[in-house]
Amino acid sequence: MLTLPTAHTTSVVFASPHSGRDYPAALIRNSVLDELALRSSEDAYVDQLYAVAPDHGAPFLVANTPRAYVDLNRGPEELDPALISGLRRVDHNPRVSSGLGVIPRVVAGGRAIYRGKMTLGDAQTRLATHWHPYHTALQTLLDRSHAMFGAAILIDCHSMPHEAVTNLCKGAKRCPEIVLGDRFGASSASSIVDRVEAAFVRAGFETARNTPFSGAYMAQHYGRPSRGQHVVQVEIDRALYLDETMVRPNADFAQVRARLVSVIAEIAEIGRSESALAAE
Repeated sequence: MLTLPTAHTTSVVFASPHSGRDYPAALIRNSVLDELALRSSEDAYVDQLYAVAPDHGAPFLVANTPRAYVDLNRGPEELDPALISGLRRVDHNPRVSSGLGVIPRVVAGGRAIYRGKMTLGDAQTRLATHWHPYHTALQTLLDRSHAMFGAAILIDCHSMPHEAVTNLCKGAKRCPEIVLGDRFGASSASSIVDRVEAAFVRAGFETARNTPFSGAYMAQHYGRPSRGQHVVQVEIDRALYLDETMVRPNADFAQVRARLVSVIAEIAEIGRSESALAAE
């Protein structure tokens, strides 16, 4: 789902590739897991957290496709031979080996989704129906922003399990609530990441960079700072706004969403700044 601003005034594009919750009946029927378990990999309600982005002049692209069905933050070649029959041997890929390829074999906690394998034809149909349309839409938005403003900044919106954060910061006084990923400087100009981080800090969030998440396919594929195309992955601790067990908003959801309004406004402003756009 694409929401366009009434007036497109910034080079920033917001996107949420993992908040899709339109679970196909065939997936539910063919899975050994119930829908609640399937949702454990979902960046649940991240789309609602950033829903005001178009009010600040930025397009907002939200996936309908659930991550458990097709992972839009993987490359189309990241197919898993342990799940898909008819594949030739592929190069070692840690994500694919762990069951987290473009068509996932497992959900959070390593729980298997299916009883058996699917055909290569079925896998290719999923990509044609879900993966390619999303990425075509995203590239079109980035191209449009670049043509209008001389640069494009993708804010790749995600959430992270609270467990991932607590495992990282054992013994620390404060754990990061926001992790920004720029693939250690490869996907975005540092000046842009600095300003994104400053926006979260001003809103009272604890931040970190690139650990434990530095960015996956979106950052790797679309991040081209030398060409004026920047990607910053944003991970927010799910425990701030979500009951992770029941996959539903918790009592703090409205407050967290309200805090993010100023962050989104400041990030959109980056795309209006000539100095930020020129930084490469």
